[in-house]
Amino acid sequence: MSTFHAGVSLILGGARSGKSAFAESLADASGRRKIYLATSQAFDGEMEKRIDLHKQRRGPEWHLLEEPLALGQAVADHAADDACILVDCLTLWLTNLMMAERDVAAACAALVEGFADLPEGASVLFVSNEVGQGIVPMEKMARDFRDHAGRLHQDIASACDHVWFVTAGLPQKLK
Repeated sequence: MSTFHAGVSLILGGARSGKSAFAESLADASGRRKIYLATSQAFDGEMEKRIDLHKQRRGPEWHLLEEPLALGQAVADHAADDACILVDCLTLWLTNLMMAERDVAAACAALVEGFADLPEGASVLFVSNEVGQGIVPMEKMARDFRDHAGRLHQDIASACDHVWFVTAGLPQKLK
């Protein structure tokens, strides 16, 4: 059973590590209105199937919001003392920003700076893929992505209240 903690949390893990399911269990344990803030975009049938599986697993008690780019504003607009927002996931958001040729550093800084303006009792769970534990990618865009993700994770981890790392479905509390 997961224990709920109010505030801003970061849940990291590799692909298929169980991080989203763990974040969902934290939201369930909150007893609050559950808001799923999706950053993904379904560009193909395979991604559509992944999105559908996530929706089925969560169930109808979740309110779904989709925001591929203006994540900081979406979090600010929906954060409340009676809600738990689950953002899934930051690495897809970074990809969206890069593909849209946005200023990634500025968007990331604005997201983290926005934590200070959230309601005191707000609960936000950020899910993200840890991509910095593998080899250095050969392509420049892949290296840039890894660098953006690493900096964002460090900035959020420093500014947030709780950090977990999930491996093989087992959450480990780091902060």
